[in-house]
Amino acid sequence: MKKIGFLSFGHWTPSSQSQTRSASDALLQSIDLAVAAEALGADGAYFRVHHFARQLGSPFPLLAAVGAKTSRIEIGTAVIDMRYENPMYMAEDAGAADLIAGGRLQLGISRGSPEQVIDGWKYFGYAPPEGQTDADMARHHAEVFLDVLRGEGFAQPNPRPMFPNPPGLLRLEPHSEGLRERIWWGAATNATAEWAAKLGMHLQSSTLKFDESGKPFHIQQAEQIRLYREAWKAAGHERQPRVSVSRSIFALVDDRDRAYFGRGGQSSDQIGFIEENTRAIFGRNYAAEPDVLIKELAEDEAIAEADTLLLTVPNQLGVDYNAHIIEAILTHVAPALGWR
Repeated sequence: MKKIGFLSFGHWTPSSQSQTRSASDALLQSIDLAVAAEALGADGAYFRVHHFARQLGSPFPLLAAVGAKTSRIEIGTAVIDMRYENPMYMAEDAGAADLIAGGRLQLGISRGSPEQVIDGWKYFGYAPPEGQTDADMARHHAEVFLDVLRGEGFAQPNPRPMFPNPPGLLRLEPHSEGLRERIWWGAATNATAEWAAKLGMHLQSSTLKFDESGKPFHIQQAEQIRLYREAWKAAGHERQPRVSVSRSIFALVDDRDRAYFGRGGQSSDQIGFIEENTRAIFGRNYAAEPDVLIKELAEDEAIAEADTLLLTVPNQLGVDYNAHIIEAILTHVAPALGWR
């Protein structure tokens, strides 16, 4: 059995070729797709966060709205770039959104990827201390965020407050019990996956990672997952870790599918440089008739290792068609692979 959700980047463009032509469209259609996915029996609605881009950039209003409109589906991010975040304010926003959703948030956070502008986090008022990198800063922000989510008091109360205080040191409010145990880390390397395990974060592994061995992407990713689980066990956590992978998967079941994706998927991995001197490997896409798709997916070792699969969706094709993509996987592919 696997949890199966969708991952949307929330792209929008004023082009007449797009069904998502404004930021308002992207946000409202994201809510509608989450509602539709829940009705279809999907397990998760996840959203990617990019700043300075015509995409979804402010996750918590969206997560809260999805939480208010749904009742069962997990609601998450994959991922929030912690270089841009004030961890204190983020903890308040996350607590509020999680309470609205009834404890269904699954927040993916990370060091982030190259953005639309150079050192965009500087415009948000952040800079790494001397001798540290922006990745170090992101991990520090993440550690502060995790710490305050525990809900322990740390702030000295005013002896003459405007409103009565509970006794002792004060914590951030609103606090949502259990949210600390539903934080995930998006890891691009084996080392950061192991670091996340030590801190008790779940693992999100996408269709990109640093090329650390030259092996096929799905094998490198499966090895990363196994190293993560070993580190989790060594850390002595009592709860079970979760692992998600994301894939672009399209089952060709009607003429629309064949028109959009009938030329097949990206059948092999790709190598590129996401940063200077950082060689990365990008996993393949899948697009085929269901019987072919089932055979191909059965050979993906990383999907086999993960308990959660996030289907990246082409959101600019509209809510109805993206719901169809999700339904096709749930109906024609997942049962044959033992995911349902």
